[in-house]
Amino acid sequence: MNYLLLFLAVAVGYLIANFLKRKELRNMEVFLAFSGAFLLSITVFELLPEVFESPSKSIGVFIMIGILLQISLEFFSKGAEHGHIHLHSEAKQFPWLLFISLCIHAFLEGFPISEENNLLLGVIVHKIPVAIILSFFFITTGYKKSTTFIFLIFFALMTPLGNFISNNYSIIEKFETEINAIVIGIFFHVSTTILFESSKNHKFNLNKMSAVLVGVLLAYFL
Repeated sequence: MNYLLLFLAVAVGYLIANFLKRKELRNMEVFLAFSGAFLLSITVFELLPEVFESPSKSIGVFIMIGILLQISLEFFSKGAEHGHIHLHSEAKQFPWLLFISLCIHAFLEGFPISEENNLLLGVIVHKIPVAIILSFFFITTGYKKSTTFIFLIFFALMTPLGNFISNNYSIIEKFETEINAIVIGIFFHVSTTILFESSKNHKFNLNKMSAVLVGVLLAYFL
């Protein structure tokens, strides 16, 4: 069921994108703010205490590796992981760098998902707005439907694949803490970037602030 829900998150994003107009897409900033706050809170409340059950400086090192890895991936994805795509609209060839970097990100975020935490919800809430914006970009820039489907299907499969490998290969258990720490770093960077970008020019926005507070409280009381 987890695998199906993770796949459907991208499918739902694609369906919503088909009904959106450019003006309506601007309202996604509130949903993005909620998703960033929710993902960050799940990471802080559940994943972080888990990896620090046996405190070690090396855990901090792996978290920093995750942050640096995500920064590196964003040189190629142009910020698609946090809802921003800055590609040339006239380019119609398959965006391989975007595809590879997003697939690596999606693959890794599947590893810490388990029955013992609520990360499944956090990843789904994070994936839907990203899938909406990604799909909307492909639709409005004139990519072939086959190109769009290939991209989104593989992107949708990556997180379930990461979760499947984590659950079924014993060798992964030996490095579970280190892998989860790397993913925590990835989530830290993505979620805080979303929150930073949701407050452009550092102006107070009641709707976005409310969405952030709801995301934090919901994650806390789950």
